[in-house]
Amino acid sequence: MAIADHIPAARQADSAQDGSGVVRYVWALARLSLGFVFAWAFLDKLFGLGHGTASKQAWIHGGHPTLGFLKFSAAGPLKGFYHSIAGDVWADWLFMLGLGAIGAALLLGVGMRLAAIAGTVLLVMMWSVVLPPDSNVFMDDHLVYALVIIGLALVGAGDTLGLGRWWAGTRIVSRFPVLR
Repeated sequence: MAIADHIPAARQADSAQDGSGVVRYVWALARLSLGFVFAWAFLDKLFGLGHGTASKQAWIHGGHPTLGFLKFSAAGPLKGFYHSIAGDVWADWLFMLGLGAIGAALLLGVGMRLAAIAGTVLLVMMWSVVLPPDSNVFMDDHLVYALVIIGLALVGAGDTLGLGRWWAGTRIVSRFPVLR
């Protein structure tokens, strides 16, 4: 007989809702995993680590992180818009700053609200590059990740296995709670 069999159902539901125990760690691992996705994309495009970006196409070697995806993958109603900004310096900088900052925030567990906002915007834009998505008429991993990153901020996932609790106690976050 499992331990859960001895705990009243109402108490089990309260435990899942208040983020105690195992639930906090599941959300923390989801945060770290998604943080690694963003950080890896940033590092691969910056240095050309050979997974998605060849060394000669690395940003530090003069490559354009937005060029390939926006120029050759764009389809659907926003194709012209994405083709027009593919490889533009401002688009490369915004994309890379976004990937790096979102990845760092998620890995450290700080700035989760801003990471959720910026991450959702970036992910929805990436989803909109290829419409409709290849594997579904509407849904793809970008939208799922966007929902997860919003959930991470809502449950305070940066507090477990992260610096979120410490960050929340700093003077700047007390003054500007959006930085939480």
